[in-house]
Amino acid sequence: MTTPPLPPTGQRPGARRGRLQSRRARLVLALTGGLLALLCVGGVGAFFVLYDEATEIKRTEPDAVVDSFLAATLVNRDDQEASLYRCKSGGDFQQLMQFRDDTVKREKDFSVGIAVSWSSLDVNVAGSSGTVSADLKRTISAQAGRDSSSWQFAVVDEDGWRVCGATKTG
Repeated sequence: MTTPPLPPTGQRPGARRGRLQSRRARLVLALTGGLLALLCVGGVGAFFVLYDEATEIKRTEPDAVVDSFLAATLVNRDDQEASLYRCKSGGDFQQLMQFRDDTVKREKDFSVGIAVSWSSLDVNVAGSSGTVSADLKRTISAQAGRDSSSWQFAVVDEDGWRVCGATKTG
């Protein structure tokens, strides 16, 4: 007695079809995979847009630019970050760099931390240039020592406000 040949699908007669061999199951799986891929791509795109907006440098107001410039220069002491707020043609920052160097020297000489802060950002703008005045304060963190000086920052609107100079006025 001979056994009948297997059907062309490779299954034995009476055997159940596999779960993924049903046309409907494959369609549902393909649609689900496609939907998940679209959600992932959309999520990555939304992340990049939100990240770009959150990290964009705001140069719409002169006082905000001076505030960010001072934070980069005197608090973070990061010249590369500070250059993002400087005017394109350079500028005169010699006095401000001497102020920062003096602060660093005092920290080393007296083994203390010195916090630099500022207040009274007063804006005086005419057209695409102007000045921002500020009072810079250095406070010794371990003691109650403090000194204060008045400064004037030249600003110019070059596709957004930028700082072009810093001068100690008092």
